[in-house]
Parts: sequence; structure tokens; C-alpha cells
Amino acid sequence: MAKIGVQAMMLRESFTEIGAFETLRKVSDIGYNAVEISQIPMTPENVAELDRSRTELGMDIAALSVAMETPKGRPGDSLAEHFDKIVEDAKSLDSKLLRIGMLPFEAMTSIGAVIDFAKKANEYAERLQEQGLSLYYHNHHIEFAKFDGKYMLDIIAENSPAMGMEIDVHWVQRGGLDPVRTLEKYAGRTAMVHLKDYRIGQMPESAMGLLDAGDFVGFMTEFKNVVQFAEVGEGNLDFASIIPAAQAAGAEYLLVEQDELYGRTVWEALQTSYDNLIALGQSELF
Repeated sequence: MAKIGVQAMMLRESFTEIGAFETLRKVSDIGYNAVEISQIPMTPENVAELDRSRTELGMDIAALSVAMETPKGRPGDSLAEHFDKIVEDAKSLDSKLLRIGMLPFEAMTSIGAVIDFAKKANEYAERLQEQGLSLYYHNHHIEFAKFDGKYMLDIIAENSPAMGMEIDVHWVQRGGLDPVRTLEKYAGRTAMVHLKDYRIGQMPESAMGLLDAGDFVGFMTEFKNVVQFAEVGEGNLDFASIIPAAQAAGAEYLLVEQDELYGRTVWEALQTSYDNLIALGQSELF
């Protein structure tokens, strides 16, 4: 049975302010018992506190995030430079799933660059399998650009048979595809699914001011930017269909995530998503 957890990208400020253990204590208090680590430095201190959260809170460290190469000017572990450390961290936290959270920027430029990325990722996936670990790829909307009539995500999948998928249903919708059909398409290859809603927000009052000032381009920018990230159940995605489809696809973890909070706190957002998922009848997945 799949387990619903939290994607830690939205917790990174709390990790810095009060530490990993106290952050996950608050996550546990809401009712979530699994977390995917992302954008959190894997320092010895954080790894120790994550391990403590396993033993004292029963927190499941569902997956760890990795890059193939460390981006210039940014910290973080990469498979190219820190392969052994990544394996050690994963095994110490009993995390068997690793995930690449985003396509490297340079790989977005051409079909050749995409294929090169996928083949390199596949080599790492095969090396990780020798260690008992699995590698997955998380999509945004860019992967639904077409090259010669084929979606970039399909090109990545074809050239990395050893790598699985982590399907983000909000970004699938933003890419113009149906989340349920996409989950069905990648059934058997999807271990994790990101749950975040897709909301059409209201036009801000400032947009009318732009119109009055004759700034039609500015007004249209505001008009197009009404698409928002939202708490699960607060937008337009059909989670009553998405969650069964994710489970049927073989997902082990369904991870609540929200990229922007629009003035709310992360704790308010997580509580709302939790309450709405309970109202959907998913209490047994927590």
C-alpha cells in the first residue's frame, strides 16, 4: 500500500531554523509519517537528526534527492563527485529510492543534450542497482516539449530503461496532459508521485491598475499568471481519480508538495492538504 508523505523542499527554511528533527516532529504532529528529502544539505548533523526521526518518530525517509553533477555555484551532493557518500547516506537511513529532481539546464537545449543526460542517468541507475538502490526522474512541464513529435519525457524514458519515474501531477497538468492517463502510461515504472494541486487564482487588483495605465502587456502578464500551485483539494485536479491511478501504477509514496504558498505558512498548507486527503477517504495511507 502506498504511503502519503511530504516533500521536504517546502520545509527547507524550517530545517535551517529549528533543525531536521524538530521540523519532522511538527510534520509528524499533523499526521504525515514519510518525507522525501530535497534541497536539504546532507551534513552529518542533518543525517543524524533524520536517523533520529526514524527511531523516535517513526518517520519513513522515503527518498533522497541527488544531482548527476553539482551545479556551478550551488552546494549539494552529486553522483559524479559523491557517489559513495550518497550510497552510505541512503543505506544509513534505509532509503532505497533516489531521485533526480530536475533536468540539468544545459540538457533542455536540444534533443542530443536530452539523450546524453538520459544515457548518463541510466549508467548511474545501473551502478545504484548494484548497491540495492533505485534511481527515479521527477518531471516538470518542460518534459512535455516535443522533439520530432515525441515528448521529451518519453525520450528520457526510452534512453534510461534502468531509471524509473516520479510523476508530478501538477506539472503534468501544466504541461497540458492528463495526470491519470500519464500515470497509466508509466505504470510499473513509477515509485513516487508528487501531489500538488493546480489552481486558477483570482486576478489581482493591481492588474486593473495596469490596464487603467495603458499597460496592456503588463495586464496580460498578470492574466496569464493566475495559474497557481495549491494545497491538495484546493484546486482543480481530480485527486479522487489520481490517487487510485497512482496506486495502480505501483507508486510506493505519494508526496504532498507546494512550490509557492501565497502568504500562508507551510504548516497551514500541509494541514489543509492533510485534512482534504482525509476527507477524500485516504486516512489509511498516512
